Amino acid sequence: MKTIYKIARTELQTLFYSPVAWLILVIFTFQASMAFTDMLGGYVRSQSLGYRLWSVTEGTFGGMRGLFTQMQQYLYLYIPLLTMGLMSRELSSGSIKLLYSSPVTNTQIILGKYLSMMIYGLVLTGILMVYMIFALFAVKSADFPAMLSGLLGLYLLLCAYAAIGLFMSSVTSYQVVAAMGTLAILAVLNYVKGMWQDIEFVRDITYWLAIGGRADEFIRGLICSEDVLYFVIVIVLFLMLSIIRLQGRRQKTSWMMTWGKYAGVVVVAMLMGFLTSRPKLMAFYDATRTKMRTLTPNSQDIVARMDGGLTITTFVNILEENYWAGLPRSVNDDLRRFRMYTRFKPEIKMKYIYYYDKAENPSLDKSYPNLSDRGRMLKRAEIWDLDSNMFMRPEEVKKIVDLKPEGNRFVRLLERDNGEKTFLRIFDDLQRFPFETEISASFKRLVMELPLVGFVKGHGERDCIREGDRDYNRFAQDKPFRHSLINQGFDFTEVTLDKPIPEKVDIIVIADMRYAMTEQEKANLGAYIARGGNLVVAGEPRRQEVMNPIVEQFGVKFLPGRLVKVSENFDPDFIIARPTKEAQDIAYIFETLYRREYVVTMPGSTALEYTEDKGFKVTPLFVSDTIGSWNEVETTDFLDDTVRLNPAAGEVERSYPTVLALSRQMGDKEQRIVILGDADCLSNGEISISRKDVPAANYYLISGSFFWLSEEEVPIDVRRPTPPDNAVNLGMNAMYYWKIVLMGLWPAILAFFAIFIWVRRRGR
Repeated sequence: MKTIYKIARTELQTLFYSPVAWLILVIFTFQASMAFTDMLGGYVRSQSLGYRLWSVTEGTFGGMRGLFTQMQQYLYLYIPLLTMGLMSRELSSGSIKLLYSSPVTNTQIILGKYLSMMIYGLVLTGILMVYMIFALFAVKSADFPAMLSGLLGLYLLLCAYAAIGLFMSSVTSYQVVAAMGTLAILAVLNYVKGMWQDIEFVRDITYWLAIGGRADEFIRGLICSEDVLYFVIVIVLFLMLSIIRLQGRRQKTSWMMTWGKYAGVVVVAMLMGFLTSRPKLMAFYDATRTKMRTLTPNSQDIVARMDGGLTITTFVNILEENYWAGLPRSVNDDLRRFRMYTRFKPEIKMKYIYYYDKAENPSLDKSYPNLSDRGRMLKRAEIWDLDSNMFMRPEEVKKIVDLKPEGNRFVRLLERDNGEKTFLRIFDDLQRFPFETEISASFKRLVMELPLVGFVKGHGERDCIREGDRDYNRFAQDKPFRHSLINQGFDFTEVTLDKPIPEKVDIIVIADMRYAMTEQEKANLGAYIARGGNLVVAGEPRRQEVMNPIVEQFGVKFLPGRLVKVSENFDPDFIIARPTKEAQDIAYIFETLYRREYVVTMPGSTALEYTEDKGFKVTPLFVSDTIGSWNEVETTDFLDDTVRLNPAAGEVERSYPTVLALSRQMGDKEQRIVILGDADCLSNGEISISRKDVPAANYYLISGSFFWLSEEEVPIDVRRPTPPDNAVNLGMNAMYYWKIVLMGLWPAILAFFAIFIWVRRRGR
């Protein structure tokens, strides 16, 4: 060990007596200061402008333009300059012969040289540590463990680069060639992830070999054994190759023997890489304070309930517009979307089935109007350079599962060993892929019975099947809509009131009933209410006579007329309802609505009146504006007539409730009811539409209401603690002076030391 240390010390002396090492330190410090002050200064500016800050530590260090993210890119350029002379200098000057003649082994030479690079790497990380310490004082409740995780990732990456550079330096006596060779290997290891991804066996090897992005998880605060061991394996691999190279030079062994050793070391490294990448052998540590890189406790509990195996089969239709997400070249990226789940259930099996069948795809119809489905498949397979034999025919897929109800879209079939099955979909929004909420909801469907929502029909109510603007297909069971009930963990059915409502129905929806119920229907509805069933009642203007008998038993009344609000841009009966402060106590989703100042749009709403003498606790969830809003009882033509407030007709300008939440205790169960003054706010048309300068989020009304109605069962609550690092302790003036210190004075001090040491050496 003493010999290794002496070699390392000699190498460091040579390194720091040269301008290259100091120049890299100065440039590295300047770039780090620029990245750090740019991000932190942005937060200081935002705070000064009155904006709310969020997770400042992650943004400053691990964001897309954070300090660690940017410095990870620069290391790629620095290390070849440092390592190019480690062995090349010895080879070109002939001093390698002195080492060969001394009692020093090849291993000691390589490890001594490499130790010097590890120490230099500590100097670079020490510079980054300065910014971390600064952040502890500058950022409120800075997440220091997460910063340490990112620093560890960068140091391991630096060490891996150094091992590669040392090997290339041992190959040639030309330092420039060694530097270029190092850059070439790093380029290959950065881009190998995308090579030969269509070949299943090769895909896993090239994906594991890729060094690009290996430090990303560290930077985001997650330490994974696979990534740690990857760096260890790569370091040991290239150090062994360097030792073998020196042995070949020193002992003049045959090229077959040398290449045999090379191959043996590489094979062992690949085998170790394969073993360490198996989910069952992985270990994780989430260094973030709020455990942002780990499944939430609710999701962990769902996974823990799932005994036995689980197979996720992804069906990829080459004729459907989302097919790209499941192509062989995208499989490894797709697998990472479930990595948080395989962490807790490593026995999850992932399968991919490729097929072709008719699907809604206007762009494909336009591109190949005269080709059959098979002809289109052959064309796309040719374009993507895929074997057309890998795609099953429609009749072959139907023997496995009927995907016609799913529109033959990209979909996953989740199947347990006990035969329980469910689908997990992707959606027609910008994010496309399911989040933890949707994935955990699908998992939960496999392990327990989820709430069943019954939509009442038979009296002209809004239909949960039809896709018209006024109907409820979108929020009930529209498969490509992320926020529909079936994608958030609910089941749905249609019910009629001419017979008792089934016991399995947990929530019923009565929306815009046009015709009065018969006595038998009233009795069946009354029996459901008497047993404590939850329900949603949505009224409409001109339906008060039919709907009031339903809600009056709860102490609620749909008032005559309709709510109006005079507006320059919208019809007067277009109501923008805002959440109340009390709504936050009903469901956390409403708290998000309230905090973000989102609204619910109601194109034609009745005002609600209530008392609490029926035994229900009543909470107004949404209300109309206080100013300029009243209950209009005279005007009926809101397109051509002008509405005017008429106090003589009983019209009062004030805020009116438009959505109410009612609850009462019935034994050990709490009955919950949501009453809306407008049925259109849940309709297909209103959920889908957007209006300028109106931050409508009607789907939040759906999610929040049904979360409460299902007794907080679904949608899955995947909230994490709010990051406390939401403020900076600097003002604009202080940030300006610190920017001068970090970007000017700090690199200048290092430059002064470099010149001082260089002058002293010249003097000696």
